[in-house]
Amino acid sequence: MNKRKICVVTGSRAEYGLLYPILKEIESREGLLLQLIVTTAHLSNEFGSTYKHIEKDGFNIDAKIDNLLPADGKSSIAKSTGLATMLLAESFKKLNSDLVLLLGDRFEAHAAATTALLMNIPIAHIHGGEITKGAVDEQIRHSITKMSQLHFCSTETYRKRVIQMGEDPSKVFNTGAPGIDNIVNLDLLSKDDLESQLDWKFAKIFALFTYHPTTLEDSNLEKDLDSILNDLFDSDIGILFTYANADNGGEVINQKIENFCKININKFKVVKNLGQLRYLSSMKYADLLIGNSSSGIIEAASFFKPVVNIGNRQSGRLKGKNVIDCSIKELKKSIELALSDSFIKKCSNQENIYGDGCSSKLIVDELSSQPLSIVKSFFDY
Repeated sequence: MNKRKICVVTGSRAEYGLLYPILKEIESREGLLLQLIVTTAHLSNEFGSTYKHIEKDGFNIDAKIDNLLPADGKSSIAKSTGLATMLLAESFKKLNSDLVLLLGDRFEAHAAATTALLMNIPIAHIHGGEITKGAVDEQIRHSITKMSQLHFCSTETYRKRVIQMGEDPSKVFNTGAPGIDNIVNLDLLSKDDLESQLDWKFAKIFALFTYHPTTLEDSNLEKDLDSILNDLFDSDIGILFTYANADNGGEVINQKIENFCKININKFKVVKNLGQLRYLSSMKYADLLIGNSSSGIIEAASFFKPVVNIGNRQSGRLKGKNVIDCSIKELKKSIELALSDSFIKKCSNQENIYGDGCSSKLIVDELSSQPLSIVKSFFDY
């Protein structure tokens, strides 16, 4: 029996972490063959050369697409997308994949979808139907949806939205978010082991901080960061920082954070790439999350953690009772609210709307059984 070849394309550490349980599930199925392509930030020294972590996890990498151009600007991202498209075409041709599996809304995922579409390779997409008004990711996400044949959504609301976009309901599934699978299945580190690996002692109260560029806003990024970092400096909490992603403005954020952490190395720590195990372990022991990452919206609820979500990047995404939306000017008060006894109690009394940790099995069941075709008909909702 010929195995169905599932080609997964990943371009960032965060996305790979969400894909990890799906990759393991694909490998466990006799009728499937996993093909893995790594691109963009995975091949960049600036972002920690995270392809090495993928290899360390035991996965065979079938192709490495080194497409991230060094300049930090909008034209650089556009050129990096074009380069990815050209290089991915060669890889898809060589691998002769039966289906390309993509997650989310990164520019390299859009390049992969465009390439697969033009090469008549069916596409399956995870996390479609979501809204994030502050970033160009939303348009990319919806565009990938329209190029895809199979859709794996993280809530029923998002499933209905994908159907509203004209997709066949029989091809759109509410599977929950695969990131929750890692929380359920990974053996998270003890606090002592985590501190040892980070070479950093957690403060009595500490926060996990991730902040990405808001690519649809013309705000002064450096000024915004100065305001945020000044508020964090004035607070009594320790901060564990992670790097921003490889979008326009990400380099500015990362350099600002690196310089800021040198002010007080006991109170502040920056790690380029925590990896999924250390990131989720840090989330487990943190008192709160601060920033504008989707992980604060999706995964943090499973740990019952307060989240201070800054700005408009995640505006429109469904949120649990543990999330406080705030402007930069409201950051100080929002942190105080997040750490209050009444809000912490409120966080502990909720279920995660993004699932219960069974997403990967549901997704791979459909990848195994669904008939594959590049032909689509518009469904009138």
